Amino acid sequence: MPRALISVYDKTGLDILAHGLAELGWDLVASGGTARALEVLGLSPTPVEAVTQAPEMLAGRVKTLHPAIHAGILARDTAEDLETLKRFGFAPIDMVVCNLYPFQETISQEGISLEEAIEQIDVGGVAMVRAAAKNFARVAVVCDPADYGTVLTSLRVAGRLDDELRRRLAVKAFALTRDYDTAIHAYLARELVPQEEPGAALPAIVSLGLTRILDLRYGENPHQHAGLYAVRADATPLGGQVLGGKELSYNNLLDLDAAWRAVGMFEKPAVVIVKHLNPTGIATASTAAEAMPLALASDPVSAFGGVIATNRTVDEPFVNALGSLFVEAIAAPDFTPAAQQMLGEGRKNCRLLRIPERCADRVELRSVCGGYLLQRPDRDDPEGTSWKVVTRRRPTSDELQALRFAWRAVQPVKSNAIVLATATATVGIGGGLPSRVDAVRLAVEKAGERARGAALASDAFFPFPDAIDAAAAAGVTCVVQPGGSIRDQDVIDAADAHGMAMVFTGVRHFRH
Repeated sequence: MPRALISVYDKTGLDILAHGLAELGWDLVASGGTARALEVLGLSPTPVEAVTQAPEMLAGRVKTLHPAIHAGILARDTAEDLETLKRFGFAPIDMVVCNLYPFQETISQEGISLEEAIEQIDVGGVAMVRAAAKNFARVAVVCDPADYGTVLTSLRVAGRLDDELRRRLAVKAFALTRDYDTAIHAYLARELVPQEEPGAALPAIVSLGLTRILDLRYGENPHQHAGLYAVRADATPLGGQVLGGKELSYNNLLDLDAAWRAVGMFEKPAVVIVKHLNPTGIATASTAAEAMPLALASDPVSAFGGVIATNRTVDEPFVNALGSLFVEAIAAPDFTPAAQQMLGEGRKNCRLLRIPERCADRVELRSVCGGYLLQRPDRDDPEGTSWKVVTRRRPTSDELQALRFAWRAVQPVKSNAIVLATATATVGIGGGLPSRVDAVRLAVEKAGERARGAALASDAFFPFPDAIDAAAAAGVTCVVQPGGSIRDQDVIDAADAHGMAMVFTGVRHFRH
């Protein structure tokens, strides 16, 4: 008589599977609550204690951790292994039906203590699932109620589960234990080591265990499949809440992420407009409503159809400041009810994303052909960075304020990145170009007359003085850049010749 060991926390479909196996002549072995559930269904399972000849102990922590169970699961279909079972009085177990304590669901609840979370770490279940999955050549492991029907159909039609089905079930089982352990590791690491130490080494092994939390209509283009994945199954897009508008798209999420990360760099009320992952305008002011037109003025043409992020609550004055601009999405810490109503009535397709916290990701991960790249996020200059004036003329107090704003604003711009700015707003941005002098020319073109008296920031050094010549011709008066080129002196000489002030930071901010 074939034997199935059943130990499930989630009892969905248990009645159908258990009755089906019993009708096919299977002996059902069950533990604790599962045994009681089967008895309620009118079945007579063999208790685990009758197999192990040992009682449950430690308030149920130890039930199935016994050679009678694991030898029965791990025994191969060989004369030697079967003889070993017989010698010890054990019987083979042909199927393990098991799902695990709800650790992920538990930690997603508010107010769960560390002790409560630890009690939801399954030990015996994981051990049985892994053992059965390892021995899939003989044993079927069923950890998903969605597979109960397939298992019963196969047994009724063929009298057994074929090799391919057992292997597929084993793959699903190993995925379950992988994701389960990944969730436990992530939780304990987050709870016990909440902050990475500065300069901490990257992990040697990264286990993601991602869950699809959002199906997207398509990817960058309609012929590409796409979805949003997160470590926690209860995660939300960018950690926020969608308050209105159309469904978030793949491109929306990328642009909103870029805008939200950028606006999080500023303490003052700020607005960032992003189009195709590049900021088109960045501004600060006493309120977000006042910053909005300043950011828009940086490049009103490119801002059309972009996304906007602000680090302050969106209110009625902010909505009014949008004017007639077509906006795909807005991210903010919150939206007043009145602002939300105005946007819902006047811009019903505009996605509204409330994100209560700044982005605090510890790592950035990107795929490349055959692998992945992982790095720590670039969050402004490292502690202890000092600026050095390298030209004969020092920047004035007003210029220094503009340089500091420009330096922060250039960091979220795609390389090669050039920003022209005042002390509170960008006036021209050139980014994502392979030539730095072309990036300067584009920023100057966007700025027009506003380039006169503006500060210029470059995310990396100038390889030649031609970019300085182009900036000076447009009326730029001061420059901030990392320095470090073999032609630094040529660049400094060009700035001196034009009467410009130049500052070296010693820090590069590439963004590819």
